[in-house]
Amino acid sequence: MKGKALAKICLVLALVLGLSACATVPYTGRTQFVLMNPQQELSLGQQAAQQVRQESRVSTDPRYTNQVQRVGQRIAMAANQHDYPWSFTTIEDESLNAFALPGGKVFVNTGMVDFASSDAQLATVIAHEVAHVIARHGAERMSRVLVAQVGGAALAGAFNIQTPAGRQAFETAYGLATNVGVILPHSRSQELEADRIGLILMAKAGYNPSEAIDFWSRMMRAKDGPAPPPFLSTHPADEERLRAIRSLIPEAMRHYSP
Repeated sequence: MKGKALAKICLVLALVLGLSACATVPYTGRTQFVLMNPQQELSLGQQAAQQVRQESRVSTDPRYTNQVQRVGQRIAMAANQHDYPWSFTTIEDESLNAFALPGGKVFVNTGMVDFASSDAQLATVIAHEVAHVIARHGAERMSRVLVAQVGGAALAGAFNIQTPAGRQAFETAYGLATNVGVILPHSRSQELEADRIGLILMAKAGYNPSEAIDFWSRMMRAKDGPAPPPFLSTHPADEERLRAIRSLIPEAMRHYSP
């Protein structure tokens, strides 16, 4: 009875949280589940950004920083989200990477700046990261992980698993199933959503969204080694992503004015 009672309590809690934690993603209108409020999101982002700056080599080379700031600020203005304390930091790293933290902290590697052949192609990257921020994808992922953990505890209680070995085996199996069946598919969906919003933002900022096709095509060719199976990846397959971007260009072009 204890296990069933715990499961019922967790289910009721999840339903209550679900009803009180709905938000809407800008531009796409998708309803999302977010437990974290914007203030908590901002605080976590600031802490994480400080740690990144401490552990990385922040570039002061104006060849990189001026371009990242110029493009970043135009994208931020297009996003029109004035509650976010936007910052665009360049990291001295040759790898092709950029990422964003909750609350508007965007980091771009010098390798990515070198790879982008123009402001418009760099805008493809930065707009994608800004899209993650305004869509609150980080907070959404954390919320899903929390619910998955609560669900795991409820199921373990419902099955009345008592031994440490049995509980560990259950947690491993449940974690794998949740990751492959829920977390990773949702992450891939978020990436496609960020592509869609990013194309609109770069268009509103005055960058031709068609540049994204050439940029992502070159990124596909620049990858080293075989890609992981699609169902184990945080990102959609390259071909799928490029097809989606091509199909989204007409929507983005409606927002474009050079």
